[in-house]
Amino acid sequence: MKDAKQKKGKKAGGSLRVGLVAADPLRILGLQTIFPDGGPVEVVPLSVPGALDASGVSLILIDSACTDHIFELLATFRRTRPRFRLIVLGLEEDHDHIQRIIGAGAKGYLAHSAKESEIRMAIDVVQDGSVWAPRKVLARLLESTSAGAETTKPAKEPKFTKRELQVLRLLAAGHPNPAIGRELGIDVGTVKKHVGNLMRKVGVDNRIALSVQAVNQKLLRQVP
Repeated sequence: MKDAKQKKGKKAGGSLRVGLVAADPLRILGLQTIFPDGGPVEVVPLSVPGALDASGVSLILIDSACTDHIFELLATFRRTRPRFRLIVLGLEEDHDHIQRIIGAGAKGYLAHSAKESEIRMAIDVVQDGSVWAPRKVLARLLESTSAGAETTKPAKEPKFTKRELQVLRLLAAGHPNPAIGRELGIDVGTVKKHVGNLMRKVGVDNRIALSVQAVNQKLLRQVP
């Protein structure tokens, strides 16, 4: 039986295990250098048959250079392994292409030229349940989400505590939970609790919709 922590993508020591689908040895080595063994994130190459089931990962980096059929690969993951959060690495910087990648099931997109800090931030954001992509792509996604979000607008404007407003403003600005915690001097568990309360009060079930509602309804201007 798999260890319960492994099911959540964690090693016994508490680090996040990130699977890597890549064929380029330099790409694999580069990512393993960024995330050395024993750190908070461990990169696990998934080149060995059966590794996907035995590795205990919940987030996967896919180098699109290793396949000519990235959309088919994403569709397969979405159909057969829906629990995995996927981040695609690629050469394309065209926003239409990146939006298609996100629409196909990826939760994030990083260019091959992405800096170490950007890769770390993307993993944090996606692991927190949000989407990582260029700002213009996120803006398009927010616009498309807002149409449906307007139909779930609560009858009364929700009231927030001072701390909830602080969390909401940082969340709407694109900060992941660890960054929000550092900014406010609180732990990640407390941040998640505030985000959960905010989603319940606003009447949404994900962070993107929460950000959309906060902007559309001008909730960020609220005075506690």
